[in-house]
Amino acid sequence: MSMTRQAEPAVTPPPAPGPKANDGRTTRRTPARRLLARPEVGVFLGVVVVLVFFLIAAPPMRDSGSMANILYQSSTIGIMALPVALLMIGGEVDLSAGVAVVTSALTASMLAYQLSMNIWVGVIAALAVSLAIGMFNGWFLMKTGLPSFLVTLGTFLILQGINLAVTKTVTGNVATDDISDMDGFAQAKALFASSFEVGGVQVKITIVWWLVFAVLASWVLLRTKYGNWIFAVGGNKESARAVGVPVTFTKISLYMLVGFGAWFVGMHQLFSFNTVQSGEGVGQELIYIAAAVIGGCLMTGGYGSAIGPVFGAFMFGMVQQGIVYAGWNPDWFKAFLGVMLLGAVLINLWVQRTATRR
Repeated sequence: MSMTRQAEPAVTPPPAPGPKANDGRTTRRTPARRLLARPEVGVFLGVVVVLVFFLIAAPPMRDSGSMANILYQSSTIGIMALPVALLMIGGEVDLSAGVAVVTSALTASMLAYQLSMNIWVGVIAALAVSLAIGMFNGWFLMKTGLPSFLVTLGTFLILQGINLAVTKTVTGNVATDDISDMDGFAQAKALFASSFEVGGVQVKITIVWWLVFAVLASWVLLRTKYGNWIFAVGGNKESARAVGVPVTFTKISLYMLVGFGAWFVGMHQLFSFNTVQSGEGVGQELIYIAAAVIGGCLMTGGYGSAIGPVFGAFMFGMVQQGIVYAGWNPDWFKAFLGVMLLGAVLINLWVQRTATRR
């Protein structure tokens, strides 16, 4: 009888003790790199540089009243830059944001004045119109699949034409009538365009609203499920949809948030000047987008913060007023902004690469 003998299985000796191999996925980043990974770090450094520059070049900026004026200018940009930034993190842009501000103010002013109603009726109607514009942008975008650039460019042209044509038809002029003597004006002005004194300096209420909205937006982005949805749809909407994210709702609601911001800024402009020029607002959408980009938001979506656009808007306010305080030709403002935008993009790119380098 022949007997077969099975080979005993080979036993692999355990690896010798030593340092574990690192494939890069479990690398712990240093605190400095984690800090650099924040979207707002680049613009914060830029704000410090610009602030020091203008404090030296424009001595009037050192006055507390001048700083309050800079903060006010920044707030009128920053209130709109916040929802625009959230929209960009969600992967979209809105080119109609600037003229939508004017549409909101015109709606409130003309409706209340022409119908001799309490001004709050016009304010509420303007809110409904602004939210409807945002809802239309988001709905049309999701329904057609067209790029948001084209959709909102169309809305921009429509609103620009409506603002001019309707205002001329209703008032016979390019501006609305003065509403300062209407019922409810004082209360609305107190909410949207009042000021208060701090240490002998007049501070506009929009500065307070701007900071409140910034804190609220940061909390939504970092602490809520909705904030996760925003980042998800901006990163890859198909992947987000596959894991249950309501992509359509998120996109439409982001456009409606831009509509809310347009309404608020429109009400501020209306109750600050008591009248509205129908041709205004053109070009402001680029300022809002630039403030968001300077603040670290990527045009491709999925990356950004709410604090970054606050610094971005503050930088705009500093440049806008700093050029005046320095006694320079204000025509250089846009050129300075262009250089600042390109510089911020390069800084943000460097920060990202530094933060992710292993």
